Amino acid sequence: MPQNSEHVIDHFNLFRQPEYTEMFENKKREFEFMEPEDKVAATREWMKTEEYRDKNFAREALVINPSKACQPLGAVFAALGFEGTLPFVHGSQGCVAYYRSHLSRHFKEPAPCVSSSMTEDAAVFGGLGNMIDGLANAYNLYKPKMIAVSTTCMAEVIGDDLNAFIKTAKERGSVPPDFEVPFAHTPAFVGSHITGYDNMMRGILQHFWDGKAGTEEPLARKPKDSINIIGGFDGFSVGNLREIRRMLELMEVDFTILGDNSDVLDTPTDGEYRMFDGGTTQEQTANALHAKATISMQEFCTEKTLPFIAEHGQEVIALNHPVGVGATDGFLMAVSRITGKPIPKALERERGQLVDAIADSSAHIHGKSFAIYGDPDLCLGLAGFLLELGAEPKHILSTNGSKAWAEKVETMLSYSPFGQNCHVYPGRDLWHMRSLLFTDPVDFLIGNTYGKYLERDTGTPLIRIGFPVFDRHHHHRYPVWGYQGALNVLVWILDKIFDDMDRNTIVPSKTDYSFDIIR
Repeated sequence: MPQNSEHVIDHFNLFRQPEYTEMFENKKREFEFMEPEDKVAATREWMKTEEYRDKNFAREALVINPSKACQPLGAVFAALGFEGTLPFVHGSQGCVAYYRSHLSRHFKEPAPCVSSSMTEDAAVFGGLGNMIDGLANAYNLYKPKMIAVSTTCMAEVIGDDLNAFIKTAKERGSVPPDFEVPFAHTPAFVGSHITGYDNMMRGILQHFWDGKAGTEEPLARKPKDSINIIGGFDGFSVGNLREIRRMLELMEVDFTILGDNSDVLDTPTDGEYRMFDGGTTQEQTANALHAKATISMQEFCTEKTLPFIAEHGQEVIALNHPVGVGATDGFLMAVSRITGKPIPKALERERGQLVDAIADSSAHIHGKSFAIYGDPDLCLGLAGFLLELGAEPKHILSTNGSKAWAEKVETMLSYSPFGQNCHVYPGRDLWHMRSLLFTDPVDFLIGNTYGKYLERDTGTPLIRIGFPVFDRHHHHRYPVWGYQGALNVLVWILDKIFDDMDRNTIVPSKTDYSFDIIR
């Protein structure tokens, strides 16, 4: 074999060696029993047609490659934002392995999370015993300051009652009676990861504000001038939450970020392993009740949390992934109005620098068409920024987007001449997007890593923004919110445009008349 310790060949070259190509051909011939190549080719071409697209959009009982994950993933993500908190998923080990691997592959960090390890017997008799043993093990092995419990499909189908189970576990001595164990029911067969985030965030606030599952008196609100920020489920939370913190500190605002996971998902390598690092403290979480207002950076990630907060006397403001000039303006003006703090000259200067950068590059972006897919707020934010750039969004698709979301997107598009030819697709998946890219092509596609298959099939260049991004490293460390974040998004878009220009003008003496040094 060509591979040995003296000469290590990368896998993409190794598998092109004769030994492997012969093995693959034998496997295809003897075991796969494929249809004749001409029939495969004909079918492949038919799947690019409008006829196939119409059949594709008519399907009802099948989802192919949805651009979403399940509720408990979002619940785990939310729990990681609180100091010393260990996410505990009441369900099977396999489910939790998926949540941990999904987060660690995106953020390149270990994602602490444990399972109650439910198996067939628990599915029949209930998971109380698993909860009792699991909480005891988690508490004694990992020494967390708080354990946040969510559920998977199995626990929800059989109807396990988390409130009752946790109280029984405390009575059995699994954890001390006063140890904090907030919870949220997060059935994975409905909603998505943003629903799970919302349920867990609301569950944690409800625990601290409303008497800790009936074991204490609810807190009495004493209004203060501080504000709360909720980031929502965000693949760029490391960069975004730090950028929000920087801007608010420049404004000298008293604030609390609820669910700040920017440190636990970006720990240093300095000889000390940190299972828990940073996060919103329990004291800050309880005192957040007294804030003057709460701003959600992602409306559709907090559809239950914001009404709960409003019921407790606070003003609530819902944003939609504030990318770009106008969206950042809106955020800062809201903060200024609520707190009475002026927007500092430093941020005004950053705004002007972003506007200047947009003007510098407008000729390359103007008129370019884009397809966008991802979470509802992400799609809204990116589409709004594209309109500012003079680009033309043509397809906006969100598997976990609702009709209300679609109406909001359509309203935004109606205000801009660049949005007149755009169509919005709530509840659709990436196989729908594939048909759209074949029958109504665009210049560029914006979405997560799974879009690379769309890029391969349709030839549409992919700009990776969203969650998850597995096949590129460290994008999550850069903000996309605020003026600085918008500049990052602008650069990523321009880099892909210029790369595509180079790819299309690279043949000497044939297409290199635009293989420019200066652009």
